[in-house]
Amino acid sequence: MKHNLKDTTFIIPIRIESEDRLRNVITVCCFLLSNFDTTVIVKEVDRQSVFIQDVLPQLKEYVGEGIKNLKHIFEESDPNDHVFYRMRYLNEMLAMCETPVVANYDCDVMMPIETYLKAQEVLVKNQADVIYPYGEGIWQKKVYADDARVSEFLSNDCDFKILEKKIEMDAAHAGHVQFIRRDVYIEAGMENENFKGSAPEDKERIHRFVTLGYRVARIENFIYHIEHSRGPNSWPVSYHGNPHMMENQKLWQLLQGLDKTQLRRYYDSQKYLRKYKK
Repeated sequence: MKHNLKDTTFIIPIRIESEDRLRNVITVCCFLLSNFDTTVIVKEVDRQSVFIQDVLPQLKEYVGEGIKNLKHIFEESDPNDHVFYRMRYLNEMLAMCETPVVANYDCDVMMPIETYLKAQEVLVKNQADVIYPYGEGIWQKKVYADDARVSEFLSNDCDFKILEKKIEMDAAHAGHVQFIRRDVYIEAGMENENFKGSAPEDKERIHRFVTLGYRVARIENFIYHIEHSRGPNSWPVSYHGNPHMMENQKLWQLLQGLDKTQLRRYYDSQKYLRKYKK
């Protein structure tokens, strides 16, 4: 029996640039679609769709009719621009969402099932505006898994004990996944598209929600991050490889210095929001 997450939409931007990223996308989508009655939107931006060719057939085989809850969008990338504009892709998916809760979701993470259910419950009951569904500090379990390990995980009802055979504990703070009330997400300025590529947007996002006075809460449980190779759009390599990183850091410094009124004025004036407010 699937768990009820009908009030939540997962928005997942992807570029499948390696074999382990491919494995992770398959694993995470199988986990979400097989365990929850929910909506998953995946936006893929690349030269060609790896998702359609290599992911979708395996998803259909594993989740069966659950595939109806998946929406895949493909955008062909500019061959002369290798930056992954994550914030714009998230905003485009956010604008499509019809549920009261939206999960900004990385394609390499999973959590215990009760964490997802608790996050939706708290937001639907209007007990918080934003949920970070993991503790702050050493709450990340970095999973080192090969194809055999994730196949064993999926074949055994997604038993997380299987993934724990080879893990490393690490810190968690502001990335990975956030569950957000959709109206709050939009009101707070959505994702800041002035950040380009991988950037301090995770730090800025939580800083913004807190500064603007939204109710930010945490669920103190572990988050599992399936490790993967790092490319030009993956931290920490991207810190040096992203040609926009200097501008991103300057923007982050600027936004940290604004008080609540100034920050609200900044977001109310952003031109990128005009695309979504019709």
